[in-house]
Amino acid sequence: MTDAPSRHKALLAPVRAAMYDFDQGAVRDALAAVCAPEIAFHLAFPFGTMQGVSAYLDAAYAPLLAAIPDLERRDHIVMAGPTPEGADWVGCGGYYTGTFVAPWLDIPPTGHVVHMRFHEFYRFEKDKITEMQALWDIPEVMMQAGAWPMVPSLGREWHVPGPATCDGLVPGPYDADQGQATCQQIIDMLTHMKRHPSQGGPEVMEMERFWHPRMTWYGPSGIGTGRGIQGFRDWHQIPFLNAMPDRGAFVEDIVYHFFGDRAYAAVTGWPNMYQTLTHGGWLGLPPVDKKIAMRSLDFWRLERGLIRENWVMVDLLHMYDQLGVDVLARMREFNKARAGFDPETGRAA
Repeated sequence: MTDAPSRHKALLAPVRAAMYDFDQGAVRDALAAVCAPEIAFHLAFPFGTMQGVSAYLDAAYAPLLAAIPDLERRDHIVMAGPTPEGADWVGCGGYYTGTFVAPWLDIPPTGHVVHMRFHEFYRFEKDKITEMQALWDIPEVMMQAGAWPMVPSLGREWHVPGPATCDGLVPGPYDADQGQATCQQIIDMLTHMKRHPSQGGPEVMEMERFWHPRMTWYGPSGIGTGRGIQGFRDWHQIPFLNAMPDRGAFVEDIVYHFFGDRAYAAVTGWPNMYQTLTHGGWLGLPPVDKKIAMRSLDFWRLERGLIRENWVMVDLLHMYDQLGVDVLARMREFNKARAGFDPETGRAA
């Protein structure tokens, strides 16, 4: 019998294959075969949580397929493993692509190829998926359509690549010792990161101990990518912590799921951060003194014991919604000037 992580990746493979040459019927059958009837699908704002395969496909994929009829899924990371608590997860990272020919979430179509990153995490129990936690980079699609209505990113916006080593589709058999060691390296790094700013300056994070000097931090659209420790700090961490310095103060309110597979590690949680926006500067937001939940789903790749690449997704639309900012409504204001859209609503005429 194969080990559990390898078996779970194999059980998910037909779903991924059906989404490559996307056929709604084939996807429905593949998901139904591997999902428990009571499965909960947790998806990025504005979708929310859906119960059951049919509800998930009808709410999330049917509109996307209508907008991108030649929809195609491409995975560049597929890894799996048990958490320290004994739960079994598979993590997938990649992007959806195809020709954007009709509005989606009122994002105006471009008529060109479009790409949208995803991080999708599947929890297995008795060889059935009982839960999915996933983020789609919807702001990335807005940017490609020229309709991102919020502040410009500090980091670099681009088509985020897969692993430099092209080995993200991690093969079996599962190496339990290496997976555990990689996972522990990430947990240790995050433990040190949380020391700043409450316990001292940047030196308390000991970043050079954990991060490769040529590291790349691939943030979500709206934040962007940073290269090297200084790029990561300049374009994300410094403004983030300046605005919300109480990082790590609410760990009792969250549940993390860490797991490792060879040189890769991942974390998922719904949410996995609570922080208070007490100061200004991050994403141009004012200091509203409000505690917000944040969903961040991440992958890391180690190289010679150091983190060389880190893929990060954050549900920014959910964060804005908690602050009373309707990003999709602001985007519809942009649409009013476009041909083919109702000037009163900003929606497709």
